Amino acid sequence: MKLILLSGGSGKRLWPLSNDARSKQFLKVLQNKQGEPVSMVQRVWEQLDSVGLAHSSLVATSKSQVDMIQRQLGQAVTMIVEPERRDTFPAIALAASYLYSVEKTGLDETVVVLPVDPHVEVGFFSKIKELEKVLEDSKANLALIGVSPTFPSEKYGYIVPELNQDNRPYSRVSYFREKPKGTDAEKLIQQQALWNCGVFAFKLNYIISQLTQKGLPTDYEELLQQYTAMPKISFDYEVVEKAEHIVVLRYDGEWKDLGTWNTLTEEMPNGLVGNAILSEGSINTHVINELDIPVVVLGVSNAVIAVSPDGILVTDKDSSPSIKDLVGKFDLRPMYEERRWGWYRVLDRTVFEGGNEVLTKRLSLMAGRNFSYQYHNKRSEVWTIISGEGLYAFNGVVCRVKPGDVLDIPVGAKHGLRAVTDLEFIEVQMGSDLVEEDIVRIYMTWEEVEEHCTWAE
Repeated sequence: MKLILLSGGSGKRLWPLSNDARSKQFLKVLQNKQGEPVSMVQRVWEQLDSVGLAHSSLVATSKSQVDMIQRQLGQAVTMIVEPERRDTFPAIALAASYLYSVEKTGLDETVVVLPVDPHVEVGFFSKIKELEKVLEDSKANLALIGVSPTFPSEKYGYIVPELNQDNRPYSRVSYFREKPKGTDAEKLIQQQALWNCGVFAFKLNYIISQLTQKGLPTDYEELLQQYTAMPKISFDYEVVEKAEHIVVLRYDGEWKDLGTWNTLTEEMPNGLVGNAILSEGSINTHVINELDIPVVVLGVSNAVIAVSPDGILVTDKDSSPSIKDLVGKFDLRPMYEERRWGWYRVLDRTVFEGGNEVLTKRLSLMAGRNFSYQYHNKRSEVWTIISGEGLYAFNGVVCRVKPGDVLDIPVGAKHGLRAVTDLEFIEVQMGSDLVEEDIVRIYMTWEEVEEHCTWAE
């Protein structure tokens, strides 16, 4: 069995902590059994590992999330990286082509697709293991997992099964219903309908044959080259709705989609995260503060106060799902990002008439990590080391740097940095186009840097 974990999301429903680079699944607001803070994706990965599925799992994601996944799950995790976001059908097709043409997975292998961030108990993943036998016994095109509803939710899609007369562990799917209104949801539950939790299984041959029928490459590298031409469409619309034979396996355990502030705070172990004070009169209120400045809440109940470099949210819990509609009006760059080498926070950004900009960041580079040896065509930089020690490469010469050192990097100058100890510095960028695309990488590893550079005398 192979698992494809879908890691996407625009990061808007849990703003301001989440953004395009740090979607909800990466927020460390949960706890593991040791009481350590973990993210949703870390929790799921631990559960997969506990049932022996982590080694056969890969993550399908976008370029903006690669660093976060490597930082939280490690460098060894297999990732299928979309050249651009094109919805779930292209992402799953790309992952399937990787399994087929790169890993040489057999066409009869069972493939299970699921979101990277369900909040479930370990038994959910044991149920996923049963999908392989369900496919074998039913001869279905697709096998899904449906969750027994605990209330008539309007947020989830529903799977309506046919009546099962022979005590099989699975049922044939009669039809699907998307996010019904309250009374309709109650009627669906009376019909033994199940919540659609976005888990489906198929034989690899099924999706590979779909690609062939659509005239798409089954070779991973070829499909990568043609990815921009693929339709922007969900797997549900492109494949599931057209499948002739679908079965569903019922799951009676706990399942939650922690996609909004009111559902997420239900699973947070503490009402306070970060530098904050909550008065005794503030009932059922959660404060999450990522800044150094204190937040004080007096007499405010049933609320979420979330503070990050990207902004401040104050909301009643019941109203919190509406944040996605409002945040869409902002067109701001992420002010905080975690990368595989550390993190950075934007301190200030000024745009002048004529298009020139000044961007000030605080960066943290973890011990033993390095930036690539690179140069920029449209900006200069000044780095001021504020803590830690490192090795600095500049135009072919390597030297040691320490707190108080100021490093002036003109446009076009080749430079790189390696942290000997945890290293923090202030970076001031000045230029006409302060974007990630203005990075020309020469060497990625520090071994290459030292091989091609000399030491300062």
